[in-house]
Amino acid sequence: MSNLQTTYYKTPIGIAKIEGDESGIQSISVLDEDTSTPISTQKDVPAYLQECVTQLDEYFAGTRTAFDLQLNPQGTIFQQSVWNELLHIPFGSTRTYLEQTKQLGDVKAIRAVASVNGKNPIWIVIPCHRVVGSDGSLTGYAGGIWRKKWLLEHESGAKQQTLF
Repeated sequence: MSNLQTTYYKTPIGIAKIEGDESGIQSISVLDEDTSTPISTQKDVPAYLQECVTQLDEYFAGTRTAFDLQLNPQGTIFQQSVWNELLHIPFGSTRTYLEQTKQLGDVKAIRAVASVNGKNPIWIVIPCHRVVGSDGSLTGYAGGIWRKKWLLEHESGAKQQTLF
């Protein structure tokens, strides 16, 4: 019997909704800023989700490059294999959809793989933001292309410059 718990965590690029239980993190999704979303305080974060919040804090602070969390995404065997392959893309690197498909062993499945990437239930931790188009373009990101760009710049160490 699952005891699914939820917390809301404020990130620099939106509110993260984190859900999980004793079996691990089932989902992390990003929501747009909304004053009605109840942001959890440190003491309000359920025990099962504490380590996830801590590691996300470290990631956004620039001190964490790899996550070490118990993950429990819900999906088909094919979806699980695609999401698992995403975990092999190193911090600060990108792969194309074609490269990801080759790693999975079936280049003809590129559209299916891209579709499954778009259904990734664990934002940032399963790094679908590191997958780009064959020409390097930032394509297909459920959280919005601007977030994908932000995450890739964050991981590359590139800092936004301003003219003013």
